[in-house]
Amino acid sequence: MVDNMLGMLIGAGIDREDGDSGIKGAIVGSIAQSSLRVVAPLAVTFAIGWGVQFLVRRAVRAISGDRDVAAP
Repeated sequence: MVDNMLGMLIGAGIDREDGDSGIKGAIVGSIAQSSLRVVAPLAVTFAIGWGVQFLVRRAVRAISGDRDVAAP
């Protein structure tokens, strides 16, 4: 529970701006922070994989001189 404290505080602060008690915002903030811990590494891994694939395809095209080689 302590590891989600920042998400809970931010969520409660946003929820209190609307005039609510902040409890629902704290719960949503905690869930959002937990999901970001899973999604962020996956997004970074996807971006790195895409970049490597793009550069390899570009290198194959440059070496072969043929635009049809490794075309998507």
